[in-house]
Amino acid sequence: MEPDKILIDIRTCELTLSEVMSEIKRLQAEYPDHEIFMDGDAYAIVARRRT
Repeated sequence: MEPDKILIDIRTCELTLSEVMSEIKRLQAEYPDHEIFMDGDAYAIVARRRT
């Protein structure tokens, strides 16, 4: 199984909440074969290939 890809590290990014939400929409279009979600353990927006 392919590991999750960290796309936005919430701890170090300087994006506003609305910018993060816009980035998520863009990432969903860029990675249509992945789930894009907030990983609470990694404190990041990540992508996981759909199974």
